[in-house]
Amino acid sequence: MITINGKSYKGKSLTILDNKIFIDGKICDIEDALEVNIIVEGNIDRIKADACNTITIQGECGSVQTQSGDVDVTKKVTGSISTMSGDVNCGKVIGNIATISGNVKHK
Repeated sequence: MITINGKSYKGKSLTILDNKIFIDGKICDIEDALEVNIIVEGNIDRIKADACNTITIQGECGSVQTQSGDVDVTKKVTGSISTMSGDVNCGKVIGNIATISGNVKHK
């Protein structure tokens, strides 16, 4: 289950591009918001967001890429995590962790 600003969706892949939200390639109807907060309950294959406030994944994920926003993954990441501006807090990562402006906390 993917929750974005309190509204829930089902899917395995999330993309935010030019203020449009796509889940499994299909555009989602969501009101414009100043802050975008994403919570994934369970596992997800991929998240790619050009901008958000926070991404919280309560499970495993494949990869996470965001230009701005904090990333928190409670379990294993089978790919990589990258953020240009944001903190990363995660469990085991098979790939790489990269942030230009932020802290990394790796369990």
